[in-house]
Formats: sequence, structure tokens, C-alpha cells
Amino acid sequence: MGKGFTYKNAGVDIGAGNKFVELIKPLVRSTYNKSVAGGIGGFAGLYSIPFEKYKKPLLVASTDGVGTKLKIAFMTGKLDTIGIDLVAMCVNDIVTSGAEPLFFLDYLATSRLKPRDGVEVIKGIIEGCKQAGCALLGGETAEMPGFYNKGEFDLAGFVVGIVDSGQLIDGSKVKPSDVVIGLMSSGFHSNGYSLAREVLLGKLKLDLSDIPSPLNRPLGEELLEPTRIYVKTILSLKREFKIGAIAHITGGGLLENIPRVIPKSSKVFLDSSSWEIPPLMKLIKIAGRIDRQEMFRTFNCGIGMVLVVSEKDADAVLRKLKRMGERVKIIGEVTKRKKGDQGISIK
Repeated sequence: MGKGFTYKNAGVDIGAGNKFVELIKPLVRSTYNKSVAGGIGGFAGLYSIPFEKYKKPLLVASTDGVGTKLKIAFMTGKLDTIGIDLVAMCVNDIVTSGAEPLFFLDYLATSRLKPRDGVEVIKGIIEGCKQAGCALLGGETAEMPGFYNKGEFDLAGFVVGIVDSGQLIDGSKVKPSDVVIGLMSSGFHSNGYSLAREVLLGKLKLDLSDIPSPLNRPLGEELLEPTRIYVKTILSLKREFKIGAIAHITGGGLLENIPRVIPKSSKVFLDSSSWEIPPLMKLIKIAGRIDRQEMFRTFNCGIGMVLVVSEKDADAVLRKLKRMGERVKIIGEVTKRKKGDQGISIK
């Protein structure tokens, strides 16, 4: 009589999972702060909320992934930066409320866990957590044979932050004459990759090792440029200035994300000539014959985060942002919304 079936025969290697946990333990601990209680390996992470810093604290949470940018990581074999994107997509969302990220959790699902590849992914998550100033409190790694293609995986991230209710940024005080400031993106961030791949790899038949004009590095490197994390910049800025509203420019682009954070009585006017659209996005627009509105709805078009501030503070805010190393531009203004108007127009 032959040997019976085992979980490992079915494609799930518990031993590999245990090895992976041991490899990442020192990396994870490097993100810990005094609020983290307990160690790694329990059924749940413990975190002590710093109530002493807040009068009326609100917890703020967000979850996201990195979309088909993962495909580029698989094709290049470069896995150590995609985790930065995962953290960025979550923490950049909650900082729009003025919230400080407290802790992050990740979920990695794959057909077969390769501990060394998993470590590369976690390295990026660790780096993202350090940039955002939050602890990596826990995570889940799932082997799901037959569900994912060989050598591929999916990622999801979850962040919890905190903000005092008196310091909440909710857009309610935005008014006509306020100034719109754009913080430049580091590239595509983690949006629009399905369309980018369709044009660049499909229509133009480029290879990720190619260096098409006007790039000065391989296409794969350009597409894998990590999402910029704006957390420390914005938290520093809000200590000195009143920020009316903040929009993270992700899926839906400038057209759909900015109207989400301003009153229905207001409208934002953007002047697209006030900033430079990244060269690779221009190439995609031309080669794909993509409509202008579609571009602004799909890609960030060079703007990763948008701030709305009062006219009197605008110049001082710009100077402060530049001192902190941000590339910034005044890209528009808030006007009164008339009947029938959309919440945004772009010239």
C-alpha cells in the first residue's frame, strides 16, 4: 500500500512558511516602536494606542494593493521595491485625513512560497513602513496551489492610523480663492499599469530591458520606480499650517480624486501647463492615441498628492515643502461651483 497524501504533496509546504517567518523576524522588529506589545508568532499583533497625545482620538484605516504593477515585478524578477508601493498606497490614503500611521499589516498569497522571494518582498514593506514611521505589526502568507500561476503572487496591505478629531482634515473649510498645490509623483506610482502594459509592451512591443527615448534607464526600472510616501512631509506641514483638503491621486486620477475632498459648493480649476507630465506618460498618450480626459482619469500625470491651502499661506507652504525635498507647483485654484458644473476642470 502506497504512502498517503500529505499537505506538502498537495502543494502547501508548512515548513517553507516557518522558514520564511524566521527569516523575516529581525526585519520586522526593525520597525517596532515602544507602542508595539508582544513579539512575532502569535495569533494577533498588539499595539498600545498613545492616548496621551490626543484629546479626542479617531482611528483611521485603509486597505489597498498594488494592482498589475506586480506583473512588471514578476517579469523583471525585481521584488524588493513592490512592498514600498504596498505601504505607500495605504499610508498615503490615511494621511489625507491628517492621520499618523500607527501600524501596518500585509497579506501575501501565492501558489508556492519561496522564502527568499518572500523576504525580498518583505524588505520593501519594511522600507515603506520606515518611510511612513509605522510598525509592521503582522501579516499573513498563504500558499494556494492551483489558484495562482507559477511564480506569481498577490499582495494586499492594511494600515491603521490616528488623528485628533480637532486636527482632522476633511475638506469642509475649503473655499473659493484657495490655492491648489501639487506634490510631484515619482512616476506611475501604482495605477494605470494595465493600460501602460497594453501600450508599451503590446502595441509598441517594447522589452523591459529597452531604453526607449526619452528614458535614460531601462523601461522595467522606470515602471518599477516605487510610489512616493508623503506621510512625514504632510504631518510636518500640518503642524505649521492649516491644510484645507488633501487628495491622494490614485485610481481615477486627478479628475475623480480631487472632487472627493472638496465641498459640493466648490470647484477646482487646474492648469495643466503649470507642471510637466512625465515623458513616459506622454509616450503612452501618443502611441496609444489616448484621449486627454482618459489620461487624467487613468494616470496621476505627474501629481502624486494635492493640497488645498489658503491663498495667504500658499507661498509659505511652497517654501516649506521645497525645504523638505518635495518637488511642488501651484497647479490651480478653487472657485465657486455653478449649477451644472463638474467638481473639476482642467485646462
